[in-house]
Amino acid sequence: MSSFPKTRFLDRTTPPHIATLILMAGIGALSLNVFLPSLPTMAEHFGVEYALMQLSVSAYLATTALVQVAIGPFSDRYGRRPVMIGTVVIFTIASVGAVYAPNFTVFLIFRLLQTAIATGFVISRAVVRDMVPQDQAASMIGYVTMGMSIVPMMGPAVGGVLDEAFGWQASFWMLAGGGLLLLILLYFDQGETFIKREGGFAAQVREYPKLLTSQRFWGYCLAAAFASGAFFAYLGGAPFVGTEVFAMEPAELGLYFGSPAIGYLIGNGLSGRYSVRVGVNRMVLIGALLTVAGMSTLMLLDLAGFSYPLVFFGFMICIGLGNGILLPNANAGMLSVRPALAGSAAGLGGAFMIGGGAALSVIAGFVLGPDTGARPLIILMLLTTLASVVCALWVMRRASVVEA
Repeated sequence: MSSFPKTRFLDRTTPPHIATLILMAGIGALSLNVFLPSLPTMAEHFGVEYALMQLSVSAYLATTALVQVAIGPFSDRYGRRPVMIGTVVIFTIASVGAVYAPNFTVFLIFRLLQTAIATGFVISRAVVRDMVPQDQAASMIGYVTMGMSIVPMMGPAVGGVLDEAFGWQASFWMLAGGGLLLLILLYFDQGETFIKREGGFAAQVREYPKLLTSQRFWGYCLAAAFASGAFFAYLGGAPFVGTEVFAMEPAELGLYFGSPAIGYLIGNGLSGRYSVRVGVNRMVLIGALLTVAGMSTLMLLDLAGFSYPLVFFGFMICIGLGNGILLPNANAGMLSVRPALAGSAAGLGGAFMIGGGAALSVIAGFVLGPDTGARPLIILMLLTTLASVVCALWVMRRASVVEA
């Protein structure tokens, strides 16, 4: 197991503690889904159709992708600490604004301003890469994402309880409180880890073509995008499969739906433990191959007629397991191609994953129909995971010729 760099908690003269990094990414993950059980109530409150209320989810994802692209260069220019503190202030104010929004339009504006917290996804990874070398960065990112992977599992359940007890506004008050807590923690604990280079912004700009033309960077980026795309396809298609194919009740579907998170938690732990020993590139390939093995087996079982909820959702653990191993290592790899542009690489890679994943989520909705069963979704996930294997092999080939 790797050792983490020396930090002193609540001492901003040292790098941030790993707990701070987990919270930076965790609050962003919580804001994605904590209020989902409240969508019908919110639609009624604002007097809009449910489909329009869902814009607070889809538009949020699209804006998150844009924020990640923009915030990386800012953090490479001005430093990780001021950018993170500034965006958390925006997020906290926007969370309070959403509570008091007089109509849906104003609510949506504040909801989109909440995407400022997406900087936590980018900067937590960039900070790790500032602190440690590539293989150790993969290990540390694995532990950070293992901690934050619990949030999507618990977020909707907590949001549902809060909605029933206090109304839909309670979820946004909780996000505002989380933002305030994170702001205090950042102020006292997040030491600056970015070292400004000689030549300033002009020297940084000259590095961008080397990053954007690097085949290794795009190999890592595409491997991560295709692997996470399988999960996004699952998010887009599994509710239909559960309700229309398996005739599951909402409570039963909710119980099965979180199965990938179990695999993701385990995969993050394995990544944190073995990335330094095995190496980033091989871990990316291992994660991709595990996912392909799971989806191939599920496909064979479906062809043989074993189409049951426990089989379908049980093998989704493989999606989470493969992603849990692949994503921390792919992220560490793309951040290491040009370490001076770690923030930019993290932002571009994150946006590519979310944008590609959102597209696959929509495709999953189109390929499924009343008479298709789960098979089109299984095929889609199998194809995307096979593509991630190809990208992983390409990265290994480029690494063998020591691409600059």
